[in-house]
Amino acid sequence: MARYGLPDHVEFCTRCVQSNQKVVPSIVQRDTKEGSKSTLIFQDGVCLPCRIHEAKVNSIDWNFREQELLKLLDRYRSSNGNWDCIVPGSGGKDSIFQAHILKTKYGMNPLTVTWAPHLYTDVGRRNFDRWIRKGGFDNMLFTPDGERHGLLTRLAFKNLFHPFQPFIFGQRNYVMHISRQLGIKLIFFGENPAEYGGFRGEEDSPKMSKRYYVDSDRSSMRISGLSLDELKNEKKIDQYALRYYLPLTEEEYSKFSPAPHWLGYYVNFHPQSNYYYAQEHVGFETNDQRTEGTYSRYNSIDDKLDGFHYWCGYIKFGIGRATHEASQEIRNGDLTREEGVSLVRKYDGEFPARYFKEILEYIQMDEEEFFNLADSFRPEHLWVKSNSDWQLRHRVS
Repeated sequence: MARYGLPDHVEFCTRCVQSNQKVVPSIVQRDTKEGSKSTLIFQDGVCLPCRIHEAKVNSIDWNFREQELLKLLDRYRSSNGNWDCIVPGSGGKDSIFQAHILKTKYGMNPLTVTWAPHLYTDVGRRNFDRWIRKGGFDNMLFTPDGERHGLLTRLAFKNLFHPFQPFIFGQRNYVMHISRQLGIKLIFFGENPAEYGGFRGEEDSPKMSKRYYVDSDRSSMRISGLSLDELKNEKKIDQYALRYYLPLTEEEYSKFSPAPHWLGYYVNFHPQSNYYYAQEHVGFETNDQRTEGTYSRYNSIDDKLDGFHYWCGYIKFGIGRATHEASQEIRNGDLTREEGVSLVRKYDGEFPARYFKEILEYIQMDEEEFFNLADSFRPEHLWVKSNSDWQLRHRVS
């Protein structure tokens, strides 16, 4: 039986390795235990992100879009050395690339803004320091109350099996509050998630839709599977303590109206190229070993919880970290589909054991509770238990 609004029938894209069980990037402010009901659209065996990428490759005039970018930057460019735009990020390859080209190629003065990881990896902290020190950027780093953030993460694990949900809320919404407080309207995010199947019709939009960061209906908003009233009454966490996790209200938006844009609309993003760029210009460092659950060493390596974010998705949707990375690299021409299938079958769903003990301590669980919880989130249409082992019913081929 399918759960989370997933299709009963499992289908794999004939161009990449993604399946129709993927929940598309969307607004998650009201995530519930049963999750989103929006999944990838397939047409004639091909997923929507592959079709969007094909259209992007065949139709976009990047020189014209760069001219659009220059006009946008000139509207906001500072004449006195003040910050004139914001680049949110953690010091990963993409945020390094974005901030650096805005400063060195386009003459802007970006303020970098960071919502701190749950638990920094050593390499993640070194890369963050290199980004700021060697890149020459001012940075505003916000580290939320560790006890409260840990509790929200534990609740997100237990109620949603989505440990990153509170982090995603903070990462997305904190920068909007800082933009409003500092009066810096222009914000650059990376790639538009609509290109990966979310919000059809918005993949060619240069601006982030306000639906991502404005919401006045606090009565139906949920964090970690609980309403704001439940968090206040049962967990003693009031709205003020949660202010940076919450989107702007309509009133806050109307008084300031930030201008968040997708830099990926104007500049052709390519993950491998961004990695080489970050390595060349600030000394970006890869993981010291292959990242668990995939074949790469340079994607999402700053937080010890990263691997569990992807592994939980594997449990709920049958889609692991290698599937996400291989699908993107197949579209970009860095892998063939055959290579992608081989990598997914080899690495997808690998358990992220490296930081397991630290994560258990952080979310205050023991191993038995953790794995029993994981098993309770496995949809029957995706998983079957053979002897004592769980097996996916369907695998890409």
